[in-house]
This record gives sequence, C-alpha cells and structure tokens, in this order.
Amino acid sequence: MRILWVKVGGLWPADRGGRLRSLHTIKELARRHSLTVATTHADAHGQVGLHGALADCQRVVSLPHRLPKQGSPGFAMALARSWMSPLPVDLWKARVPLLRRLAHGLVASGQVDCCVADFLAAVPNVPASGSVPGILFEHNVEHVIWQRLARTERRPWRRLLLELEWRKMRRFEARACSEATLTLGVSEADVALLAGLAPMARIAALPTGVDAAYFAPGAAPPAPDSLVFAGSMDWYPNEDAIVHFIEDVLPAIRRERPGISLTVVGRNPSARLRAAASGAGLIVTGTVDDVRPHVARGAVYVVPLRIGGGTRLKIFEALAMGKAVVSTGVGAEGLPLVPGEHYVRADHPEEFARAVTRLLGDAEHRQRLGRAGRALVETRYSWAEAARQFETHLEAAVAARRRGRKPQRETDAAELRPADLREA
Repeated sequence: MRILWVKVGGLWPADRGGRLRSLHTIKELARRHSLTVATTHADAHGQVGLHGALADCQRVVSLPHRLPKQGSPGFAMALARSWMSPLPVDLWKARVPLLRRLAHGLVASGQVDCCVADFLAAVPNVPASGSVPGILFEHNVEHVIWQRLARTERRPWRRLLLELEWRKMRRFEARACSEATLTLGVSEADVALLAGLAPMARIAALPTGVDAAYFAPGAAPPAPDSLVFAGSMDWYPNEDAIVHFIEDVLPAIRRERPGISLTVVGRNPSARLRAAASGAGLIVTGTVDDVRPHVARGAVYVVPLRIGGGTRLKIFEALAMGKAVVSTGVGAEGLPLVPGEHYVRADHPEEFARAVTRLLGDAEHRQRLGRAGRALVETRYSWAEAARQFETHLEAAVAARRRGRKPQRETDAAELRPADLREA
C-alpha cells in the first residue's frame, strides 16, 4: 500500500504517548508499505532525529508551524476567530494551509492508496472524502477531555468557555467519525464512546503497545517510601493530577509515612507545579534523557488523573518494569487491566492515600502486582502486534474501496515542487 500519514504538532522528539504510538506504528508499517509522512514542527529541535527515526519511510516532510499556547496572544486570536467558526479553538489553531495543500495534492494526483489523519487535529488538513479511504486515528475521545476539564474547573467564567468548547468539539468529532472511511480508537471503551457519538460510522479498536525489552524490571530494589509519576507535564491533565495529589492525597499519606517522597518525571513542568512540589518537598525533574532509572527507584507508581482520554502508555511502561501501580479509573481508562490483579484502583483522595500506604508497607503485594503487570504486557501487547492490526484495517479499507470504485477521471495534478514546501 501507499500510505499518506498526516500529523499536526510533530512526531519528534518521541517524548509523549501520542508520538510514541504514532512513531512505532509508522515504523512497523514502513517495513512492508510505502509511507509518506507529512507533519509539522515548532522549531529545529522538532526535526532533529525525525528522518533517522523514520528512515524506512519513502518520504518525510515536516513543515514549520507553532501551535499557539494558552495565554499567548496567538491563542487569544485563535480563540476569537474560532467563535465565528464551527471549529473549536484546538482545531482552529491546528489548520496548516501548506500541509493541507500537500495532503490534498497527493490524494488528488493518485500517489497514495489511503490517507491517515493522526489525531483529530489533523482532520482540517486532509480531504474529507475522495478517491482513497480516509482513516481517522483517534488516540483520545477529544470532546471527553474538554468535558472533564469543564467539570473540574472552579472559575465560573472559564467553566462557561470550556462548556462551549467541549460541545463544539463533540459536534466536530461526530462529523469527522461519520465522514471517515474508518475510525480507529485505542481501546474498546473509546470505541463505545465514539460509536455512541456517530452511530453510523465504522469504528474499530486497536491494542496499545509497549517495548517490553526496553522497559524491563531493574536489578536494584526500589527506594523505601518512594513514589513516582511520569508523563508530559505540559499536558494539563497531568499537571492537574499532580497538584491534586499534592493538595488532597499526600497529607493523608504523610500522616502514616512521614518520610514519603514523590518524584515527578516529565518535560516542561509549569511554575504552578514547581511551586506546589517545592512547598511539599517533592522532586520535579523536568526533561530527562531516560525515564527508566527514575521509575525503577519508585516503590509505587501513582496515576492520580482526574482528566484525560485515550490510554495512558506510561502505565504500560510502568507495568513492563514490574511496578506496583495505584491509579484512578480515569488514569487506567481503556487499558485491559483488572483492578486488584494488575493495579490498585482508587478514585477518591482518602481511598488513594490508603492504597498507597498499604502497598508501601507490603512488599509482597507490590511484587505480586508487578509480576502480573509485567506478564500481561510481555505476552500480549507488543508494538509489532498493534501495528499488525492497524495494517489489517488499512488493507481491508483499501480493498473494499477498490472493489466498489468507479472509473476515475484522469487528473493532471502534479506533486508539489520543493519550493512550495518552504513555508506556509
């Protein structure tokens, strides 16, 4: 197959769950198919290593585009303009004219057999329908994230804005699923939500993967009374989770175990998070070259998420390293985990504190959970298997389109010249 893969927001560096899932899937597909990757980068750092990571792809094009951050003048302008549009602000700011031109040109010229929109943010830049199947790869159910943001927001004016945004996101997401040839979700839970949103859409689930050889149990024992959390700290749900943990969970743990420590690992922690962690005497690492040593030192891996969507790859990585995990239902949402067997579920602050305290005092229980989690990901959830299922869905969509395709009018659309790719 000749596959066009479109992604807004970059694929490199591979420092967050969505990028890891996309990169592993692309790399596996490129072993057997012709891949054209069209993506964006905010700065030169976003290009360094990308072509090497995707060396098996036929073509990789990365265009400059910086997504405006919340609180910036660019974000305020995008928000104001999006109010006059059916697009929610998160999708309005993801429109990249040159990326759209490239994707439409490649499809129109017959150079690809299918087009993958990677995340909902890619959808405004790809053809809504055409001569090739359009595949929507939904790493999250996006409107649910915004809905949960609204529910946890305490400021009335901001809650009102979030209420408007999640409803706009829901309408767009429903239309995108309905217009796609196939929508692929990352869990059965997400597929159920999307099916309820777009009952006539074709939707299927993909398994989550993990590199169990890379994320392996460490040889040294963990540090006593040590907790760890790893994730992209510039993603608001992660920041909210840790601030919530510091304010509402940690005090109860410290009453039982005064020497407790927490290490928060992940890029770009905000000033708010650093201040909260500093006041509580916790460690915030920021960006690290290798997350494994930090995770290995933790006796218990905590996932106190209240907001989010999709599946949390970091939990799979922790399980692969044999860690005992305490998570909220939101934190483990969509993963094929059995509470009590693979992790401990705790949804309320007092319950979460009790679960952590009990595990810290019971090494045998921690080890039992760690062994069960490791066995699960090692035997059933490799990236090769996840990509194989992705490939099967693509092949079926392309074959179905070819069987039912009518004769196409010839087109003289040519591939874009290199000069066309210099700037948006």
